[in-house]
Amino acid sequence: METIEAYFGRKHEELRLLNDCLKSPLDLIRPASVTEVVRCKFQLTAALRAEHAFHDWTITETAWSERPNAAGPFNFKYDYQRADLEVNGPSFYGREDEFTHETVYTASGMAAISALLLAYAQEADLLVLQGSYSETLEFVEGYAHHLQLVPLRQLQEGANGRTCSSRILLLDSCAAGDAFEETVRCSSPALDLVIFDTTCFSGGSGRIRRALGWARTWGVPVVMVRSHTKLDSLGAEYGRLGSAAFVHWEKNDPWIVGSRFSNLPAEMRNAVRLLGGAALPAHFPPYVGTSSYRALTEKRVAAIMHNSRRAFKQLKSILPGPTVEQFAHGLFVKLGSMQPLDEATARQAAADMSNDLSREGLPIRHAGSFGFDFAATEWCQSSATGGYSVRLSVPDLPTTLWDDVLQGVAEWWSAHQGRAAA
Repeated sequence: METIEAYFGRKHEELRLLNDCLKSPLDLIRPASVTEVVRCKFQLTAALRAEHAFHDWTITETAWSERPNAAGPFNFKYDYQRADLEVNGPSFYGREDEFTHETVYTASGMAAISALLLAYAQEADLLVLQGSYSETLEFVEGYAHHLQLVPLRQLQEGANGRTCSSRILLLDSCAAGDAFEETVRCSSPALDLVIFDTTCFSGGSGRIRRALGWARTWGVPVVMVRSHTKLDSLGAEYGRLGSAAFVHWEKNDPWIVGSRFSNLPAEMRNAVRLLGGAALPAHFPPYVGTSSYRALTEKRVAAIMHNSRRAFKQLKSILPGPTVEQFAHGLFVKLGSMQPLDEATARQAAADMSNDLSREGLPIRHAGSFGFDFAATEWCQSSATGGYSVRLSVPDLPTTLWDDVLQGVAEWWSAHQGRAAA
């Protein structure tokens, strides 16, 4: 359990890390409220972006200037509209001693996975676990017609009833926890490729390492796709940024010339170019890569995981029936209704609850993302059942304050559930 004093000390370290990246640092004081933490963090990241634009005014869509283009530890090289963007800098995964990877950066996580799926132009079965990100599935159904969606509960399913010669596993960090764990324990998986969406896992997560070790054991190529707007920006949403990392093994490297997938990295770069989905250099957080950044990120994610377990236990004990559902990654808690919600009522419930509790002074907002220093509410739809509910994104808050938020959420939801069911 983290005390409020320790929490504000840790937040001060995060703010100092951001402030130290400024060429003209601001005068910082130790924050005394969550509101001050959020305000100062977003002001500092805005100042970083503004300073980058002011000092690097020659950096445009057409690289006509000979001045070096950089953002903190990242260096960039490109010609026209970043179609050939080269990025040299630290890995967001921070495990360069365990594995290496060739990375293609994009303007968002969806830009990364959509370009990758289009670049893989062969017909294939795309195996998906329950809970996989709905927009990825929507993209496949609408635009990647060469891929046949195959819902799975266990990896062995469908191995003998395949419809295509190639099998690709979409291993999504949003997937149900038991399905994810069963998958990375499966022996002889008979896969041609794993596309691993790591967005909801911390870059240094043990689950990422475990999944990579499993794929490596069975000689399956892996491409990790990720949105860096979420857990990689110290809760400040520095800028829209995504990537696809083609993992290299020491032997039988799947991306070497002459191998089955040797052209996939180049084809993806071409897809990014033609779709206009290249990353913006200004969106690379300049504070990434240092030991302090990694330590602070790990502490933030650990606090969120602790708060998530606490949220599920407390809300489950207060709210009736199967109302509360926990996600395997620990970033959300889902609140269901005794009376089924549609999209409009779920949207309204998310907005009303956050607005009402915020007026009571609790650190909660209506926001469609996660990893913040405040709780966030948003509507969501189940990819398995199609039903609607309200998603509570778990924040990095001290335990006692988070307990106050949970009490407020439980009381609000119970009161409005009672009226809805009456």
